Amino acid sequence: MEDRFTTFMLSLPNDGFSALASAAAGEGFGFLERMQGDWTSGKNRFSAPGEHLVGIMAPEGLVAVGGLNKDPYAIEATTGRLRHLYVAVPYRRCGIGRALVNTLLSQAGSYFHRVRLRTDSAEAAAFYESYGFQPTREPDATHSLRLNG
Repeated sequence: MEDRFTTFMLSLPNDGFSALASAAAGEGFGFLERMQGDWTSGKNRFSAPGEHLVGIMAPEGLVAVGGLNKDPYAIEATTGRLRHLYVAVPYRRCGIGRALVNTLLSQAGSYFHRVRLRTDSAEAAAFYESYGFQPTREPDATHSLRLNG
């Protein structure tokens, strides 16, 4: 990732978040708008132990976001879930998605023994599989990763 980008723990509201959520919605991804609603209602603020919401800023503004939660669908309290990862189109394929996942997974091992996610994109599946995520047949996840720890 280039030096002009800054990775930081994100808190909403953020000046650039609405524009990023609109860009995602324009691509047919409504998950950032849902995340903003959950934040506003207090349903999910990524504030439980081990949870994080990360943003990546370019000089032009917020260009990427991703979160790690305790997996609300898992029985085990030690299962985390990567959620709401989005990188604005002009910033894809330059290491920003990797920076998000690296930041989130580097924090995960202190709290979680496993991290799951759901994706419906073959491109995203290949991206996560490059980290060692394995396809799973669990009804509420498409991929799972066991963490050392």
